[in-house]
Amino acid sequence: MSSNNLYISETPADVKNAKGLHLITQNTPNGQATQILLEELADTHNAEWTTTVINISTNEQKKEWFLRLNPNGRIPTLVDNSQSPPFPVIETSAQMLYLIKFFDKDDTFGFKDELERNEALQWMFFWHGGGAPYQGQVNHFTKAAPEKIPYAINRYKNETLRVYGVLEIRLSGQYTGEPRDYLVGHGKGKYSVADIKTWPWVKGWERTGFTQEDMKPFPHLLKWIDRIAERPAVQRGIGDKYVQK
Repeated sequence: MSSNNLYISETPADVKNAKGLHLITQNTPNGQATQILLEELADTHNAEWTTTVINISTNEQKKEWFLRLNPNGRIPTLVDNSQSPPFPVIETSAQMLYLIKFFDKDDTFGFKDELERNEALQWMFFWHGGGAPYQGQVNHFTKAAPEKIPYAINRYKNETLRVYGVLEIRLSGQYTGEPRDYLVGHGKGKYSVADIKTWPWVKGWERTGFTQEDMKPFPHLLKWIDRIAERPAVQRGIGDKYVQK
């Protein structure tokens, strides 16, 4: 798609006039995944980007200017204006893989070893397809649905807790005998895109409606949440910078 087709008169000026990387986002778990990686890349590689924060409750993401960048009408959307024509990237996992390919040449948050790299893809796909959708449905049926449907609430709560249990198995080393600090990498693992993809959702377990009793079976997962939360780039990536003023 040429830049002539990408931007139209209704496209916000800060989007169509952006140079280099531009992120259109809102401070949701999906938005935070890409936000955090950008902040990490700023600390390690002096990455630069500009940001447009929208309010998805107004359906801004369903307008034509947005759909030209992302036909799925979802945030976040990343556009690399350094490419000719500008190159839009949809889906958080694809955005993260794009960023480590082009802006993380030494694989600080990725892996050079092909098996570790594949392992990272496994855990990113696991959360992208088998974690976020379940937890998102818990949020929907407990908070947004016009009718409280016990079957739906219980189904998605139980499935989310099952997925948390998978992460707990991985981090606890239950079957390997070696607990891990992070999801991917030799030994105790290395903080990577796999963790960044997963953490913004899992850290919101309380907001989703789970109790401390619900989370008791997942001590290693809770420590992992706290471990990642200590990173300055993580706190910036979920912070006021990404809240619409």
